[in-house]
Amino acid sequence: MSLQVEKLEHNMAKLTIEVGPDELEKALEKAYQKNKGKISVPGFRKGKVPRKLIEKMYGPEVFYEEAANELIPDAYDKALEECEEEIVSSPKIEVTEIEAGKGFVFTAEVALKPAVTLGKYKGVKIDKIDTAVTDDEVMAAIEKERESNAREIVITDRPVKNGDDTVIDFEGFVDGVAFEGGKGENYPLTIGSGAFIPGFEEALIGTNLNENVDVNVTFPEDYQASELAGKPAVFKCVVKEIKEKELPELDDEFASEVSEFDTLDEYKADVKKNLEERKVSDAKVKKADAALDAVIAEATMDIPEAMITTTQRQMLDEYSQNMRMQGISLEQYMQYTGVDADSLMEQLKPQAESRIKARLVLGAVAAAEKLTATEEDFEEEIKTMAEAYGMEADKVKELLGEKGKKSVLEDICIKKAQEYVADNAKESKPSKAKAKKEEAKEEAAE
Repeated sequence: MSLQVEKLEHNMAKLTIEVGPDELEKALEKAYQKNKGKISVPGFRKGKVPRKLIEKMYGPEVFYEEAANELIPDAYDKALEECEEEIVSSPKIEVTEIEAGKGFVFTAEVALKPAVTLGKYKGVKIDKIDTAVTDDEVMAAIEKERESNAREIVITDRPVKNGDDTVIDFEGFVDGVAFEGGKGENYPLTIGSGAFIPGFEEALIGTNLNENVDVNVTFPEDYQASELAGKPAVFKCVVKEIKEKELPELDDEFASEVSEFDTLDEYKADVKKNLEERKVSDAKVKKADAALDAVIAEATMDIPEAMITTTQRQMLDEYSQNMRMQGISLEQYMQYTGVDADSLMEQLKPQAESRIKARLVLGAVAAAEKLTATEEDFEEEIKTMAEAYGMEADKVKELLGEKGKKSVLEDICIKKAQEYVADNAKESKPSKAKAKKEEAKEEAAE
């Protein structure tokens, strides 16, 4: 096998890989042996037709495609070992020559790892993240705990009020005609949850148990079912159950029931401590992300599209694996949501680009600062992986092999680079306007 590398624009390259006539002959013979039993020729039993006769009848190229498919994977892997460039995409293969007695030539167009020109990466300025915990935040956490420990009381002597848990029957009509998906029986609905279209839940307030009520609403203009968007509708409803939550008293008894503490004051202090620890932990992650974003913004690199596409496919595979862990296949998910693989790939593109930029930039920082992964670092990482997978450390090493070990060592260097960037970032207090904007953003996310 021989290899030629031609560098193209935008960090692409064309590998020309040539396989000798002897290897091609072996692949052709293998293709013949595999397929001879499927070919019928008068005067010969199946599987007994000579190869020369088959090639004469159907043309010498009859076994070329299968021979090429046999040769390409192994030849390409050998080319990767021989190539001094770092290839970061799946190959685009094209056969350029195949002829018995002469050999086999194909090309593989691939993306090469882009060079990164770092800007400022040491001492980048980022906003300081506030880790103080307010009394309101403490009380909000305690109220959440009260909610989870509330008991439900069946109500029979009053109408529906905001916050009630109800069970309803309903059927919706537009222009007097029932529409598909507009009917429900024994449907659980918390009043004020916003689960239904605007105005629906509010209209049930004041309705008595087992009372028939017409709820008049208008579907939003951007409603997902376009045939209903913007149209007025009437829902005929019956409230079949009314329940309300009774929260436990906020006292020492409550504190002793939900925690290891005897008094409410001790419990509050522990809640505040836990919130502070969580905020500090979250702030560390946010600081690292903000510092990395600042370094990426200062760097320049030319990322080939093929590299992005390969990363998108890897992320789609990860997405599929996560779906399977939840008991659903990617195909089922796409069927339920009405999206296809191309749409998912497009949705993943911004994340793929961000992932690539982060890894390239951190790799460049690691190289600039001569950050290395020691054998001790590797052993510690193997120990963590072994615990996570419930395996022996030696077995993890065996499964990784040399290629896997190289990848783990690279990951360790990337982590060290991210810690370096974060540790050297300079924090400053954001302006009041920016702080309010971020606060509003976090509230919206919640």
